[in-house]
Amino acid sequence: MAKTLNGIVTSVAMKNTIIVEVSFKVPHKLYKKLLTKSKKYKVELDGKEVAVGDRVEMVETKPYSKDKYFKLSKIITSVKEVKHG
Repeated sequence: MAKTLNGIVTSVAMKNTIIVEVSFKVPHKLYKKLLTKSKKYKVELDGKEVAVGDRVEMVETKPYSKDKYFKLSKIITSVKEVKHG
């Protein structure tokens, strides 16, 4: 079963690649307080149009390059839809 992650697009500067930041909560080892950690992943676009700030879902695939092993499966919320005015 392939791993799926949700995150927010932080960069669309590369060709066919976006950078997605995934946040998750981890308890502190001693004090048990929940800390928010995040990690950035390079994601293959597959011809879809995204913008910075979109919430997306990505799925793990075979490696596309040295550090790109996720592809975009769907756009959950778009910045264009959220804006009012």
